[in-house]
Amino acid sequence: MKKYSVTICGGGSTYTPDMLELLCVAQKKFPIRKVVLFDIDYQRQKTVNDYAEILFNEYCEGVEFFSTLDPKEAFEDMDFAFVQIRAGGMDLRNSDEKIPYTYDCIGQETCGPGGLSYGVRSVIEMKNLINSIRTYSPNSWIINYSNPAAIVAEMTKRVFPNDKRIINICDMPTQVLDTYLPLVNKKRSEIEPRYFGLNHYGWFTKIIDKKTGEDLLPEILKICVTEKERVHKLIDNMYDVTTHWGKTFEDHLDMIQDYPYSLPNTYNLYYLYPDRRYSHYDIKTTRYDEIIEGREKNVIMYCNAIKALGKMKGTQYDITDKVNAGLLEETGCSSTIAYNDVHATYLIELVISIIENGNDICLLMIQNNGIIPNLSSEMMLEVPCRVGSQFIEPLHIGPVSTFEKGLLENQFASESLLVDAVLENDKQKMLQAFTINRLVNDTERAKKIIAEFEKANGKFWPKLKG
Repeated sequence: MKKYSVTICGGGSTYTPDMLELLCVAQKKFPIRKVVLFDIDYQRQKTVNDYAEILFNEYCEGVEFFSTLDPKEAFEDMDFAFVQIRAGGMDLRNSDEKIPYTYDCIGQETCGPGGLSYGVRSVIEMKNLINSIRTYSPNSWIINYSNPAAIVAEMTKRVFPNDKRIINICDMPTQVLDTYLPLVNKKRSEIEPRYFGLNHYGWFTKIIDKKTGEDLLPEILKICVTEKERVHKLIDNMYDVTTHWGKTFEDHLDMIQDYPYSLPNTYNLYYLYPDRRYSHYDIKTTRYDEIIEGREKNVIMYCNAIKALGKMKGTQYDITDKVNAGLLEETGCSSTIAYNDVHATYLIELVISIIENGNDICLLMIQNNGIIPNLSSEMMLEVPCRVGSQFIEPLHIGPVSTFEKGLLENQFASESLLVDAVLENDKQKMLQAFTINRLVNDTERAKKIIAEFEKANGKFWPKLKG
């Protein structure tokens, strides 16, 4: 059986330890011969590296593992590059989220003005990174998780139009499925989704039982509308209601009450309930602060504790049972430390469909070109695609309603103008991108926010003309 080489770009990410663990768990389906961590932040990556050396020594004997800051070492002779970089790091995420509150806008890392600021950096850094990968590994699969994924996908479509091995994905629709499927006693492996939208802005229209062909979505929506307390209890059991995701899914259930004909992405809340989402945070405390005090701290402690012990087997960190069981849903192959059960799992599921020519349905970002005939043909839609070793084939969706069309065309215009602005160094288009965004919606406010972001981003902000 062929063994594969993997590079994780963003090796110091807080999601990397769980991703590495799942690579060990998935050996029966996704055998690996080499794993490389690549980052530009030495200290962050070293923390993960020290943990990973013990992990691979104990659970993947014979697999070559190392970390590097050198692109040539990272990308030569690679089969897969998993990309989860944060352009500008966490410090600039802090600016993305807090500056908008000065101007009565939501501060969020992928939506609204903060998402556009992050998008400016991501367009530049992802363009450079993909060029670097292709210099040393022209035929590898590049699977991008980096946000804002819709903006990154728009850039890759334009800058790398003939590169069929760049795939942009997101795990949020998968998390929505995993939250509501227990209402009908189903697992994700037992269904096929029908979904459309832009990344972080979409709707499930069908959830098809693979065995019977039945659409399970009407029953899920009926339960959400008529048995709200039951669904609240389900959410409360899955998420701490005092945390970001607990509050999000409580609000999400209310969104289903108001629009009970489809199952929306959680991020739709930012565009459809901006006042409510605005009230969840303020300039002193945003999602950034929760992550720094929560996941960031927990992952560092986890890695350092294993490094101090020098081993995992026979300790509280032992994952022998999980590794021996392999990639089976019944074993509960959940996240150990970052507490995002779908992030790594969804990625590995996609890879397995590629290497096995599985023809599985995965939600990917792909150019419209008639998939939804009444939306812009250039739009990078997030839709179900059949995935094999030599092809990615999107399913036809058909026309969408005026409501969703209006929302998506507005967002696409904002994101498309932003990519124009960065690639063309166009000051006018930058102003248009911010002004037209549904969460800014005012020229004077847009000017002030752009000026603040230009100052905060420094070298990461392009030199705009006009």
